[in-house]
Amino acid sequence: MPCLDVTTPLGTRSSIINAKFLQIPLKQSVFSKHLEFSTLLSKSSKLDEAVTLIEKSSSSLPDLSTPKAYTDLLHACISSKSLHHGRKICSLVLNNPNLRQDSKLLSKLITLFSVCRRLDLARKIFEDVTDSTLLTEKVWAAMAIGYSRNGSPREALLVYVDMLCSFIEPGNFSISVALKACVNLKDLRFGRGIHGQIVKRKEKVDQVVYNALLKLYMEERSSFEDARKLFDRMSERNIVTWNSLISVLSKKVRVHEMFNLFRKMQEEKIGFSWATLTTILPACSRVAGLLTGKEIHAQILKSNEKPDVPLLNSLMDMYGKCGEVEYSRRIFDGMLSNKDLTSWNTMLNCYAINGNVEEEINLCERMIESGVAPDGITFVALLSGCSDTGLTEYGLSLFERMKTEFRVSPALEHYACLVDILGRAGKIEETVKVIETMPFKPSASIWGSLLNSCRLHGNVLVGEIAAKELFVLEPRNPGNYVMVSHIYADAKMWENVDKIREMMKQRGIKKEAGCSWVQVKDKIQIFVAGGGYEFRNSDEYKKVWTELQEAIEKLGYSPDTSVVLHDVDEETKANWVCGHSERLATTYSLIHTGEGVPIRVTKNLRVCADCHSWMKIVSQAVKVLELVATRNPFAKASLLECRRNLIAEAMQLIDTEFPAPPCFSFGFCMRW
Repeated sequence: MPCLDVTTPLGTRSSIINAKFLQIPLKQSVFSKHLEFSTLLSKSSKLDEAVTLIEKSSSSLPDLSTPKAYTDLLHACISSKSLHHGRKICSLVLNNPNLRQDSKLLSKLITLFSVCRRLDLARKIFEDVTDSTLLTEKVWAAMAIGYSRNGSPREALLVYVDMLCSFIEPGNFSISVALKACVNLKDLRFGRGIHGQIVKRKEKVDQVVYNALLKLYMEERSSFEDARKLFDRMSERNIVTWNSLISVLSKKVRVHEMFNLFRKMQEEKIGFSWATLTTILPACSRVAGLLTGKEIHAQILKSNEKPDVPLLNSLMDMYGKCGEVEYSRRIFDGMLSNKDLTSWNTMLNCYAINGNVEEEINLCERMIESGVAPDGITFVALLSGCSDTGLTEYGLSLFERMKTEFRVSPALEHYACLVDILGRAGKIEETVKVIETMPFKPSASIWGSLLNSCRLHGNVLVGEIAAKELFVLEPRNPGNYVMVSHIYADAKMWENVDKIREMMKQRGIKKEAGCSWVQVKDKIQIFVAGGGYEFRNSDEYKKVWTELQEAIEKLGYSPDTSVVLHDVDEETKANWVCGHSERLATTYSLIHTGEGVPIRVTKNLRVCADCHSWMKIVSQAVKVLELVATRNPFAKASLLECRRNLIAEAMQLIDTEFPAPPCFSFGFCMRW
């Protein structure tokens, strides 16, 4: 006779009824062999009836007073976090001489109380155990995980040490709990000690322990190489292991290693989860790795599973930050009714960073018409779009509508956008008034925005005030010193420029080198300002550079040497400007790409005014340029080598699904 299916509503009700019928001797003999009481309790949501039934079972139905029945009932209480029922069961267990000698029940009680945030009750159960034979490894582990779960990793580690002192051999679960506590405490030394225990163990260590150990080494910056060695030596690696290492590589912006690891993951037939791809796509955005992003997109299209919303949001974000807003919009429109608020905000931000403010405003109106209420992130995207495109009046009215019409309280980020809007419009006095009256202490981003506005409009006095605040908030940020130097240089105050340069020297602060990179065919090439001597001395460079200069001079280009912060002659300034990294990257791309192929140059710093003008005129001459400048510093240059066959397959598959949009003649995603 098959067991009753208790997963259906009818099955649940029938289970309770039949359980009560078990109290009749005849029914007991018929059903006791076929209907496990533990199954009824673990799957039934009727905890009140279940607890009442087991309370009455001690005399009339002793078969239900077994440790197994109580264990399953406690498991149901843990799943539902029912402290009320758990305390009743705890009383029954502790008052029963046989049950309170069961170590598995004790561990379940400790787990129940720790899950319900009653660590005091869990600790009392643990400390009241007088028989040391009952303190098994599972009981110790339950107490340790209870501390860890409630934000007490140090106490969890002390429990682990006490267990070792009691000569209890730790199991895989106990070791993983101790390693997790080491991660939370950033105690690498103790973690290495546990690693030594793992090496000496005769029993096989499971994957959970290795994943916890891997996370310990990955969290410590100085021990990342140890983590990589451990990963390479692991005989078995599941998808969680791979995802952990990929995630850390993404955070450390080691994109070359990350992409290679992902491809190795595919070669070993591990497959991937949506979480894997959601981790990789932001790295593609950081380096403008459009071809690699399309490769990831191809993997999604080839998969039989439907991608989840967070993955599609990441894909939209990647295309937007690589300048392909059309792809972002097609993904957005293809989501139909599956869009969440993040989807709308991501698409709005894609329009904002690419300067498509009109499309952004239209999409926001459609969002409101669809019944989706905008939040603070929505207005950050809208306000930043207004700031970048100079829509001052619309931005000011939008800030007021945000407060009155949509009931969104302005946060510090919104005031930063407002400061940027007013400052770029040259309304420096109004900008200062906003900073003085806003209900937040001004952050470095707000003072930095004001300083940039002072540079644009030549306001030395207010610029000095902003610079002093920034030197306190961010004393090690070289960008602030460079910005105020620009203000002094524009005002021909060369003595002050020298003072700032001397201040940087005394404080050991060096100006961050401008770095640009461009993907040509299957590689990303890196160029540093003033570098590339071998390339600049080559015949091919000289030929293309000469032709390019002649072409842009005919279009009216003349160098703006005011961006050079040195009191030297104009010819020297013009030569220095020619060595900026974005110009080297552009010239290299023109030499090594075919006709009509878009060129996307990415830079780690703001683009200077002269390079902005230069690239705009060059784009008119060659009609293939797109500049993507990011404000986030790119700490380490990573060369990305893509496999040609995978790229070709990805491009073919994606362009079938999403036909390629026309080449951009020139597009900016920048603040300058």
